[in-house]
Amino acid sequence: MDKWMACGIEVSAKELLVAIEGEGRVKRFANTAAGHRALLRALTRGGRRVRVVMEATGMYGLDAALALAEKPGVELMVANPRAVRDFARALMQRSKNDQQDAEMLREFAARMPFQGWVRPSKNVLELWAITRRLQALVKQRTAEKNRAHAARISEAMPRVVRQQIAASLRALERSIVRLRREARRCVAADAKLQRREELLRSITGVGAVSAVMVLAELAMLPDDRDVRQWVAFAGLDPREYSSGSSVRKKTRISKVGNRYLRHALYMPALVASRYEPHLRAFYRRLLERGKSKRQAVLAVARKLLHAIYGMFRSGHGYDGARLFAPYVSA
Repeated sequence: MDKWMACGIEVSAKELLVAIEGEGRVKRFANTAAGHRALLRALTRGGRRVRVVMEATGMYGLDAALALAEKPGVELMVANPRAVRDFARALMQRSKNDQQDAEMLREFAARMPFQGWVRPSKNVLELWAITRRLQALVKQRTAEKNRAHAARISEAMPRVVRQQIAASLRALERSIVRLRREARRCVAADAKLQRREELLRSITGVGAVSAVMVLAELAMLPDDRDVRQWVAFAGLDPREYSSGSSVRKKTRISKVGNRYLRHALYMPALVASRYEPHLRAFYRRLLERGKSKRQAVLAVARKLLHAIYGMFRSGHGYDGARLFAPYVSA
């Protein structure tokens, strides 16, 4: 059988909705190990070959993607949500529910260029999962610190509440330290990750924590992606909205991409816009052109992503002159 059948899978926390070419009814499978095995049997029944498209949905879709990528006769594409959304608009899809999304993903698999998903190594997957958890705990710690501050200045707050918040903060700190240690172990166990972390640390504004966070997200990308795909993956691609001569809204980033990578790049971009001379000049130039401070920082983040792409490809350290040459040192 030479023909590849198209298949779309809509992922949720509890189930997978599967639309297969030639089968009118959308099928449902539990989003569990047993459900994934049943899905693979259904897809490859009769020896057929299937090309599957899923959206990038983070943890909920990861185990299903790993199972699909290992199955002979199945090819998997994990599509950028922006590409999927634009495709749905082109089909004039006005309503939205999980069943329609699965059918639309099936059409995407049938009509659009297919770009296979490359399974990351076990070490990269561990690093990615650890850093995702780290970001969640750091966010919780910030919230608890805010509660602790409010509790200290409130006379009405009982002592037991203040003690409980303090204990929670100590537990979060211990967990964060342990996870950062495990992240360091993952990087140290892989020569490629080690070298890339060194390259990231050569950028003014990228510290040890930011380097690991950025590294973990970028390590999930296949090596054959170009820099535009990196920018789209991060959701840092500019989105223009204009029509004729009368409708012209402010250009904004799309935000249709990996928010974890955007978050990991934001603080390095903020520091670089103040202390790295080339990017500081670029940042100031944007402010002079009427951009807001936030817009300018996000543009710096996009520049940093371009720099990181070039560094990973060439193996050379950071060179700000390649990003924005004309500057006057302070």
